[in-house]
Amino acid sequence: MTAWFASESNHPFVMFSFSHITMLILFGLGLVLLFIYKSELMKGRASHTIVRWTLLSALLLSELSYQLWALSHNLFTTFEHLPLHLCGIASITGIFALLTYNKKLIQINFFIAIVPSVIALITPEIPHGYEHFRFWKFFIHHMAIPWTGLFLILSTRTTVHFKVMCETYCYLVVYALAVGLFNQAFQTNYLFLSQPPSSFPALALLSAGLGYQINLALLAFGVFYLFLVFYKVIHTRKRSDGNGIQGNERV
Repeated sequence: MTAWFASESNHPFVMFSFSHITMLILFGLGLVLLFIYKSELMKGRASHTIVRWTLLSALLLSELSYQLWALSHNLFTTFEHLPLHLCGIASITGIFALLTYNKKLIQINFFIAIVPSVIALITPEIPHGYEHFRFWKFFIHHMAIPWTGLFLILSTRTTVHFKVMCETYCYLVVYALAVGLFNQAFQTNYLFLSQPPSSFPALALLSAGLGYQINLALLAFGVFYLFLVFYKVIHTRKRSDGNGIQGNERV
């Protein structure tokens, strides 16, 4: 058990190994189940409550356990452990959205939670294999983030439209500018604004043309628009299944 929480591991992570593929299959299965049972999640208070608190627990425990692990081994640094990447921000907004059902948080979370986490799941930047705590923390956390984004959209009456997309994108641009200043001050690479992650070198292709940061911003806008189209598809189907949870819903 001591080795499971140790700072180092003799079992490195291997991309697309059996354990990695297993996690990807579990993630995909979770997405499928959310869509299959979306009507029950909208109408059944018991099922909705169970999923809601399960996701909330996964997000909270993942974030807190990671910080405690880093602090206990004197590994905490501003370079790596602050929740400033999009996955970290999506995790935080997801936690508060699950607690409050705040309409704006649900809308923001829908746009920022899915793509960064899916990329992280496919191309993880972790040194530890499944024999280590960090492997399980990473995959549970990065599966719970997009599950939360979809769950909140599928199970509530929150609507998304072009104006909401543009507003969320403006929030992201302002946040990116602030993180860019932080990166310059502390020599960090949050949001991968300075350079692409080593595990996803395809982003290096954005360095051509207008410049890496501008192309990254254009790519983000394109992804947001695709998710707006995706929302319209699932919203059309959701309307035939019901109007979302009733009673104390605040969205």
